[in-house]
Amino acid sequence: MSIKRVAAILAAVAVLGVAGWRIYKVVNKPKKPSADVVAVKEGPIENTIDATGSVSPLNRVEIKPPISGRIEQLLVDEGARVKAGDVLAWMSSSDRAAILDAARAQGPDELKKWEDSYKPTPIVAPLSGVIILRNVVVGQTVDPTTVLYAMSDKLIVVAQVDESDVGRIKVGMPARITLDAFPDRADTGKVFEILAEGKNVSNVIQYGVKIAVDPVPAYFKSQMTANVSFIQERKTNAVLIPAAAVRESGGAKHVLLPGAEGEPPVSREIETGIESGESVEVVSGLQPGDKVLVSRNKYVPQQAAQTSPLTMGGRPTSPTGQAPKRKGK
Repeated sequence: MSIKRVAAILAAVAVLGVAGWRIYKVVNKPKKPSADVVAVKEGPIENTIDATGSVSPLNRVEIKPPISGRIEQLLVDEGARVKAGDVLAWMSSSDRAAILDAARAQGPDELKKWEDSYKPTPIVAPLSGVIILRNVVVGQTVDPTTVLYAMSDKLIVVAQVDESDVGRIKVGMPARITLDAFPDRADTGKVFEILAEGKNVSNVIQYGVKIAVDPVPAYFKSQMTANVSFIQERKTNAVLIPAAAVRESGGAKHVLLPGAEGEPPVSREIETGIESGESVEVVSGLQPGDKVLVSRNKYVPQQAAQTSPLTMGGRPTSPTGQAPKRKGK
């Protein structure tokens, strides 16, 4: 092969290498970040501590029969509100049940005679409240260990708070409660007790926090799952911007304002207050109606490849500068 032909081949390869390198740079050119222009506005903002819990009785009382026997009549059902001393049910002792069964076989007159002379035993409500469980049916044989009813004097919400957050919970703190069964309804209560003993749940220590809701909504039922937001701080007319608009540098926070037409954005330092998941309160530096830039995607510059993938004698490299591994090696 002649020297001229070799030189021509090398020149062609060099041209292809330069062209390929330019194409590679264009394809791998980092995209410029895009941003939206958002107006600063006024509105409510709050700082919350979120937890889950359940609706539970403040005091749960199980009602059991004083004697063994048979349930003759049930006067109340679940959900009924009763007063202390109300008769909830009637039962016969084992002896009375046996006598009445024998008298019933002899006829209605004999049965009435024994019913009048041998009175049934009443089951009485020990306190005022709501029946949350009826555990028996008429005709069932029971003994002093059988739970006939369970009742509650008042329903509350008990939230389970991680130990990392419980130090910020205070008695009297307001809380917003939403039940899984009624996600479109929200009720407000107040913390009235923080339990002193925690429980280990999946290697996380949690403390029970009791919340009173007054009045208790009619749709509250024991053991319903509740989502609780403890409100640490709340402002109704705060100056707000999206959290994505805030940048931090050198310990200071700032935002980017749109520049004049054809001009780059302008940075402005701000002082922030309450921060929620999506919004940030601006204490100073901005006014309602001002415009800020909110980045839609974060700009991450890529490192250039160390060697052109088409350069003679070189191995192509990835944007990280490392040569890709060959298959089978």
